[in-house]
Amino acid sequence: MRDSYDVIVVGLGHAGCEAALAASRLGLQVLGLTLDFDSIARMSCNPSIGGPGKSQLVRELDALGGEMGSAADDCFIHVRMLNNAKGPAVRAVRAQIDKALYTRRMAVILRDQEGLDIAEAELEGLELTSGRVTGAIVSGEKVRCKAVVLASGTYLGGTTYIGEEVHRGGPEGFPASGLTPSLAEAGIRLMRFKTGTSPRVDTSTIDYGKMELQPGEDLLYCFSNVRRPAPRKQRDCWITYTNAKSHKIVEDNIDRAPIFSGLIKGIGPRYCPSIEAKVVRFKGKLRHQLFIEPITRDGDEMYIAGLATSLPKDVQEKVLRTIPGLEKARITKYGYAIEYDCVDPSQLDHRLEFRDIDGLFSAGQANGSSGYEEAAAQGLVAGVNAALSIKGEAPLVIGRDQAYIGVLIDDLVMKGTDEPYRMLTARAEYRLALRQDNADFRLTSEAMRTGLADSDRIRAFEMKTRLKDLLSSGMDREAEDLSASLGEGAWLLECAEENLAMEKAYGGYIEKERRMAASFRKMEEKRIPDGVDYRRMYRLSTEAKDKLSERRPASVGEASRIPGMSPSDIAALIIHLRQEGRPDGDDI
Repeated sequence: MRDSYDVIVVGLGHAGCEAALAASRLGLQVLGLTLDFDSIARMSCNPSIGGPGKSQLVRELDALGGEMGSAADDCFIHVRMLNNAKGPAVRAVRAQIDKALYTRRMAVILRDQEGLDIAEAELEGLELTSGRVTGAIVSGEKVRCKAVVLASGTYLGGTTYIGEEVHRGGPEGFPASGLTPSLAEAGIRLMRFKTGTSPRVDTSTIDYGKMELQPGEDLLYCFSNVRRPAPRKQRDCWITYTNAKSHKIVEDNIDRAPIFSGLIKGIGPRYCPSIEAKVVRFKGKLRHQLFIEPITRDGDEMYIAGLATSLPKDVQEKVLRTIPGLEKARITKYGYAIEYDCVDPSQLDHRLEFRDIDGLFSAGQANGSSGYEEAAAQGLVAGVNAALSIKGEAPLVIGRDQAYIGVLIDDLVMKGTDEPYRMLTARAEYRLALRQDNADFRLTSEAMRTGLADSDRIRAFEMKTRLKDLLSSGMDREAEDLSASLGEGAWLLECAEENLAMEKAYGGYIEKERRMAASFRKMEEKRIPDGVDYRRMYRLSTEAKDKLSERRPASVGEASRIPGMSPSDIAALIIHLRQEGRPDGDDI
């Protein structure tokens, strides 16, 4: 570890890995900090990547030059296309990952990356000068830097719970970060959230004959936009269900559940609730579906997805005895809940930089989101923008009409979140245009602009674009001849054919979304000049003045998406901009 770096990335989970790689690949000197080398890119919860909304994020991340997509393709042990019977807007790849292999692969990529140093050390404080990051205290040593990316995951002030057992620490027993006081001292607003995991069980103690088989599939594509993953023998997943007996045991012990006993104060995820929350919330539901999924290719553990819990160990054992196929299952690791600190993301701008602290960026669960995919996407954006800011180049800002990544970041920074944020297809207004099959057409040009696109990505994108142009012109024979000139040409041709078929089949709907997006863009182009004094705009409500002064939206479109901003307030804002002779207000 040297005494000076361009960028320091705090935490090397999924957000931190992408941030550190992005900044170093753009030519900067980067220091990546982790509390434990074994926690790099660790999948502390279910080792899966993808699913509705999340698959789109990973494909977009890959199109931008990120690492998660190709790593997932190298490490999956089971893959399926979800929602095949539904429209293309909600179809999504979901892969079960060999968690041990994934961690090793990402660690090797980081260690081999030029310009990136990794240290097992803790960020203890920030050095700020006139509202700008100038350095950091790393395990007692001063290290100068120009930018810091917070990617602390669930380690910031982490506390784990299993029934009445309480332990200070991050996921899977790793130490927690004590950075919270330093962030609060810097004026950063913090929140307290909660998440949890399910029990793992010994593979050999499961009775699969009582469960429904869910085999893997051979798909046209997974997460990479550059190459098709190598074929492999996949491991099976299985489906089973809870029942009235399971629910009765949970109800009888609900006072011992930390989320109901008062031990846990943090807010948990609405869309991935614990089994105790499900039983209380959905009293009329007779059963809940569980997925029994492998953790590694050759390992002897299975993860019970859908059974997240922080109930005491003896209660977890009793619940399993009631579930078909798990009556004799031996728990190898009990489910637990973890409570942690995170920042209020409404303090950030669309570059994921704090509005009031130049050079301080934040990404992932540190921003109140949940999920590996959401974290990785934010990590790349934060890392790229930290680097581009230092280099004096135009930032990477992705719009809601460009990508799910744009929806994710816009929701977080404009609306904030009062619970762990999860990406859903329903959050995207233009989801038919933001399908997983066209991520590279939407975003690879941005990777080329920023410098994150390597030669293989550029070559594959240009080939696929040319193939699609030939096919759309009816020159199928020429497309086949061209595809034969590249190793991945036949696969790229298949992808181009599918993409073109989607556009033809849903052309009318896609065009409607494009018109909506154009209208949306018009609002985004109505810029609000820096330094506007909202307090002087007498037509605005007091609440609107407060919200606009705090969020400092860059456009009328951004202002309209701030929670609590009424149509009358937006109309009043436009009137004030016109009256003040702002060129951006004149043509609104």
